[in-house]
Amino acid sequence: MEHDSNTKQAIRNVSSGPLVCHSMRLRPGQEVMRALLEFVEDHRLPSAFILTCVGSVKEVKLRMADSSKIEIFKGPFEIVSLVGTLSAGGHVHGSFGDAEGHVIGGHVIGDMWVYTTAEIMVGEVGNTIFSRKPDEQTGWDELVIRPNKN
Repeated sequence: MEHDSNTKQAIRNVSSGPLVCHSMRLRPGQEVMRALLEFVEDHRLPSAFILTCVGSVKEVKLRMADSSKIEIFKGPFEIVSLVGTLSAGGHVHGSFGDAEGHVIGGHVIGDMWVYTTAEIMVGEVGNTIFSRKPDEQTGWDELVIRPNKN
């Protein structure tokens, strides 16, 4: 079985510690990404991520899988899934269902405006710091995970 160095690198970039959960509810008209990133900054969370989110949005801006096409979708949509890291600038993907059950999804750019509610659980990995740095292989700033020595 052939092993590639990327797998070993991924395994080295692992850190764990106690999990802390933060609960919040956003109200109609709030912008989800702005609220999440402000929460992470205000509370100085070095390793925050989205555990779960349910609710609905009236609009969302997504970057599609080709990495360049950005579209604004007008809802309302149910939030089917919202996942990603929030510390170090955030990297969030979402899936959104319309009234007919059709689902759209992609990289959340922002402009994700709450329609009725967004019930969100934010997790934080204790003793861990997320950062981002350019990755030669992907061409994007990618997640770097390191232990917090404090």
